[in-house]
Parts: sequence; structure tokens; C-alpha cells
Amino acid sequence: MVAAAPPVVVAPDREVRVDGRRICIYDGLLPNVEQYVAALSRAAFTRTEIARPETAEYRHWATEIKIDALVRQPIFELTRRAVAGFATDGRGYRPYRAYTNVASYGDMLFTHTDCLPDQHDLTALWYLCERWDVEWGGETVFYDAQEEIACAVRPRPGRLVVFDGRIRHAGRPPHRICYTPRYTMAIKFERVAIA
Repeated sequence: MVAAAPPVVVAPDREVRVDGRRICIYDGLLPNVEQYVAALSRAAFTRTEIARPETAEYRHWATEIKIDALVRQPIFELTRRAVAGFATDGRGYRPYRAYTNVASYGDMLFTHTDCLPDQHDLTALWYLCERWDVEWGGETVFYDAQEEIACAVRPRPGRLVVFDGRIRHAGRPPHRICYTPRYTMAIKFERVAIA
């Protein structure tokens, strides 16, 4: 059996560190974002996603993506190239969950982390929109250990943000003047030994 070639690594357009943990922002990787937006406008979203157990009564809209279907999509190869830049010490990352959230004005989205403090999971977050006005809000905000906003990333068409899942963060819903849904595709990766 021939081993798969390591992916070509893409460099981020911007990198920020929060308490020493990386947040990498990539623009211009996804040329056909409008096709993803069109598909999501027909997707079956259910109000099943929660930020934390204590906020379970405030569920938000999501649609799950099967990993075996995801890895066959061009967007996954782009994601894998960005995530490859986080591989160190003979360890890489394997996807274990993928889903798309949709948020609109009036939705409540809470702060959370995507993994436990002793884990080293990554989250790859795609903003899937054909256009996004800065006045619409919808940023993802990242908090430091003192619960201060250390970084805010605004939606842009086809923008990808890859970050350490231990960083506390929250998606912000769009402002009242925005009639466009805020779609974000999240792909969660766990750290594994590279064979």
C-alpha cells in the first residue's frame, strides 16, 4: 500500500495568538463560494446545536455533514492544506465532526470552547456567503484567559479561520439590518500520530 502524500501547506494571510494559541485566517482559497451558499439555502437545518450544557435551552440551527461525504468535497482538500500547517512533532489532524450553522438577527449564540483544556483539537471555520457588509456584524470573537476580546474575525466570502479548539470564542448573530443568513461550516479535527 502506498502512503498518501502529505498535503501542500498553504500559508495564512494573517495569524494571531491568544494566550499563545494560534488563530490563522485565510482568504481567497474557495473560488466557488456561491455554489456552497446555493446548496445551504436548500439544506435541512434543525435547532439541535448548543454551545455548552448550561445553555441547552437556547439551541441554534445546524445541519450535520457526514465525514465520508465531506472528505470527497474540494472544500475539504483546501481545509486539509490549511490544517497541515498546524502539524508538529510527528502529529497531524484527522476530522471527526463537520456541520454548518446558520444564524440570523435575534439568535442567541454563547461563548464556548470546542474541546477540553487537555486536548489539542483544531476547528476549521468557513464563512459561506456571497458578500458580507461590515455593518452586518456576525463576527467570531475570541477571548483571552481574562475573558477580554483578544481578536475578532468578520465574515467574508469564502474566508477560512483555523484555530486551537481550546480558545474560548463565540459567533455573533447578524445585526437587525442584515437579511442574509450567516452560514459557517465547522470542521473539527483531533490530533493524531502521523503514520
